Amino acid sequence: MIEKVNRFFKSLDFLKGIVMAIAILIPVFISKYILNDIHVGLSIALGVLFCAPTDVPGSTKHVFFGILIASLLSFILTFLFGSIATVFWLLLPILGISVFSVSYIAVFGFRASLISFVGLMAIILSFTRDYSKESLLQHASLIALGGLWYLLLTFLKLKLFPKIQTDQFFIKTIEKTANYLRVRADLLVCETDRNELFQKLFNLQFEINEHHETLRDIILTAQSKSMLSNKVRRQQLLFTQLVDILELAVANPVDYEKFDLVFDKHTEIIADFQKLMYEIASHLDHISRVIRNEETLKDNVVIPKIIKNIERNIDLYRILITMPKARVGTLMLLNLKNYQEKQVQNVISLERILNNYATNDKILSHKEATRFLTPQDYDFKKLTENFTFSSPIFKHSLRLAIITIIGFVIGKLFSMQNPYWILLTIAVIMRPSFGLTKARSIHRVIGTLIGATIATIVILFTQNPLVYGIIATISLPLAFSFIQLNYRNAAVFITLNVVFTYALFEPNILSVVQFRIIDTLIGATLAFSATYFLWPSWQFQNIHEYFISAIKSNQLFLNEIATFYHVKGEVSTTYKVKRKKAFLDVAEMNAAFQRLSQDPKSKQIELSTIYEITVFNNTFLSSLAALGAYFRNNKTSIVPKEFDVYVDKICGNIKIAIGILEDTEILHKSTEISIEDAKISYEKAFNELSNKRDYEIAQGEEHSIKTGSQLKETLLVSEQLKWLYKLSENLIESVKKYKKNSL
Repeated sequence: MIEKVNRFFKSLDFLKGIVMAIAILIPVFISKYILNDIHVGLSIALGVLFCAPTDVPGSTKHVFFGILIASLLSFILTFLFGSIATVFWLLLPILGISVFSVSYIAVFGFRASLISFVGLMAIILSFTRDYSKESLLQHASLIALGGLWYLLLTFLKLKLFPKIQTDQFFIKTIEKTANYLRVRADLLVCETDRNELFQKLFNLQFEINEHHETLRDIILTAQSKSMLSNKVRRQQLLFTQLVDILELAVANPVDYEKFDLVFDKHTEIIADFQKLMYEIASHLDHISRVIRNEETLKDNVVIPKIIKNIERNIDLYRILITMPKARVGTLMLLNLKNYQEKQVQNVISLERILNNYATNDKILSHKEATRFLTPQDYDFKKLTENFTFSSPIFKHSLRLAIITIIGFVIGKLFSMQNPYWILLTIAVIMRPSFGLTKARSIHRVIGTLIGATIATIVILFTQNPLVYGIIATISLPLAFSFIQLNYRNAAVFITLNVVFTYALFEPNILSVVQFRIIDTLIGATLAFSATYFLWPSWQFQNIHEYFISAIKSNQLFLNEIATFYHVKGEVSTTYKVKRKKAFLDVAEMNAAFQRLSQDPKSKQIELSTIYEITVFNNTFLSSLAALGAYFRNNKTSIVPKEFDVYVDKICGNIKIAIGILEDTEILHKSTEISIEDAKISYEKAFNELSNKRDYEIAQGEEHSIKTGSQLKETLLVSEQLKWLYKLSENLIESVKKYKKNSL
């Protein structure tokens, strides 16, 4: 518990909360005690509040333009709504149009959605001021000044703490990767249904890929500006190693059902592999603590002992079962051992980079690096392409505009003390997906009730303004710190801050608490109802788009792997880019399935079939990653024609599946050799190599590196190809079933 608290106070989120609190409090104190006009400080503080949400991790360029655009947008919208605030007949239609337009900006991506939220905040909080008593232009200008002030402090933060952003994401990525390895270890020895563990893998893979994207944006963008400084070079090496660790973790040379069958009576061997994976995960956690400066880097003495024990158990298995009966099982174990040893080498490379970096390690050129950055499409065509009821963002923008008008009218009709609290609750809670809106509604209400309860207890015990001021000041940075980490806790501290800030000016503070609760309940009810009843975006309606992207990316990755198997040598940048695309698209598909599982049961149409397709795509990617990792890390022989036959047939099946999902007929000219002939050829080649190895053993040649490696390659490649082909056939059947029953 103490460690968690300590880490929180050292986190990027807490630092951002402190910066926000400073940015807000300094103008307020200066305006109150020096300028004798607190309204100046409050206007600047609003500008800070508006722009802060866009300050999310990313390249300096993206952070700069995000805050700048947010500042400009908040100025325009504040001035616009301040000008028409008293003209009710004009206000309502402009309110609806503006809320829709600002929300619709989110089609341009995550950072754009944050700018969109800033716009909504500016619209809503423009209703808090009486412009008959102060200059609207001055108020709007001070808001813009607040944004620029926050921009200045943000860049000062980056200068004073240059490593904190990148280090935090390295730590999060390493810890998530360690958890991923633990789940992989649990899958290896599992006596119950593995579906729950697969679901954990899907979620972790999505989170890790998101962290990878952020790190790419920060590091590869910084590379062009720093001319490859030692710091950036080291960061790029660390990141490259983490990508390799994830690929090898996703790469799964294990057919779990076959493993369960072959080693049913030899579970102690598999248990050792599980111990090894746990130990690798623990060592990754140790490395994350080293980056946190909590521990010094130490060699792991347990891993070599476990590997030695695995080697002894493999030898014992071979002796007990005897050759040639033990050959397939032995090769399976040796293959898994090789994968885990390679993972250990990856972790050792992480240690080496932390200590120092080798000058001969390959670093991407700026031109190559830019290929790994996911470009954000800001083409205005996206506005027209998404202007349809098939677009979740369009429907979300429309329902948000309507429910905002309804909330505004309710506040006016019932003369609520602070009607804008209803609108704020709606804007904060409502999201395009039902599941996220539901979760945020619950967290918002619970957090508000907890905060209100704490505030009431404090008020009943003391009426000391100093106590109120201290609580309001402390709760401000904590509220901002928890917004990304835990929304319920954020709602608690937001409520405390709002209540005790009002307590400094409002004598009847308990009425503020009461109205805060009522307004939150009204806003949450409206937001939840709108998401359910007004053009709801149920995930089953568009999840096929994620299927198509994932399947296509997997096919392109397969083609790159096949090309590399033929040409060998250095891994091309194109290979790495296709690998990255496959990982990202499969992770996005996993996230879409997760959102589907949060929808109401009645809207989870064809859930079991959708789950099948999701698992097929993940398993397909795991098998591809296993093939790719083997080809890259081992000396391989001349590619047999049977390999190309399998790849051709698999690609043909993939194209059929895509055609079914897209309601189009895709022609694929397939090779004349049948898959059965290719399978027989691989089996024949394996049997010939097995007989050759038996002969060598009979002649006293216990160790034949050449024949052994050929046996291993033939078995692994053929098994993976058979598995991929089976998956591609199953994918067609599941896609047909999905299309038939989801219409």
